[in-house]
Amino acid sequence: MAAIGTIPDNISMLNALDHIGETILIADNTYTIRWMNSEACRLLAEIAPLYGIKDCKEFIGMNMDAFHAYPAHQRDMMSNLTETHRARINIRNEIVTDIVITPIKDNGEIISGYIVMLMDVTTQAEEQKRSEKLIKELSIPILHIWEKTIALPLIGEFDRYRSDELIAVVLMECADKNIEHVLVDLSGITEFETQIRYQIQMMTDSLKLIGTNCILVGISPKLAMSIVSLESTTRTFSSAYAGLKHIIELQKQNENEKRKRVSSSDRL
Repeated sequence: MAAIGTIPDNISMLNALDHIGETILIADNTYTIRWMNSEACRLLAEIAPLYGIKDCKEFIGMNMDAFHAYPAHQRDMMSNLTETHRARINIRNEIVTDIVITPIKDNGEIISGYIVMLMDVTTQAEEQKRSEKLIKELSIPILHIWEKTIALPLIGEFDRYRSDELIAVVLMECADKNIEHVLVDLSGITEFETQIRYQIQMMTDSLKLIGTNCILVGISPKLAMSIVSLESTTRTFSSAYAGLKHIIELQKQNENEKRKRVSSSDRL
């Protein structure tokens, strides 16, 4: 759809682009940088030393080929753009950013230039930390499956580090969200050695200290042979359905007991 409306005479288009708050560059159809807004200048001033230059002004007149390891491939891609192109790029193994390239076409639909935006700019080290954090979060999935109840589907092998991470994350979640029951699904565990039994016992003991009940489900016959050394008060079930049903019954019982206590108090 074509743009509509009329820009007021007292508003400059370039001034408007400068106030958007995003990193914006404009290149011509030879991929030469012709203009950048103040936010782009601020960012490129930090990147400039990576290219052996001192000032963002030196980027004006520079060809975009300088930013690519394979310029020919990039030129081919840009010459055939029909709509906005998005990609994640690495700048000199120091900066990671999302680049958004939009072709500027004349009335004859011929590309006359490009608007380039750099977004979500971060250092390589920060990106690595963010990726590691995401991997940790994905490796310890916490599912809210019922009122004041979470489920932990454990998958794969659990070493000491991963187990310690699990306990820390679960304790924080339970304390912050006032969780009463934790349903731990062991059906995806490939190994259940002595160390894992010890870690699960640590988790159940730690949860008990903050008033949270731990229930183990997905107990296969093989796991049942290994799990007998766990504290007998830890409830176990063969399926998540049976474990959740038990939790719901416990909550109903607790609710009924509360009502009876309130009723007795009212009569007094």
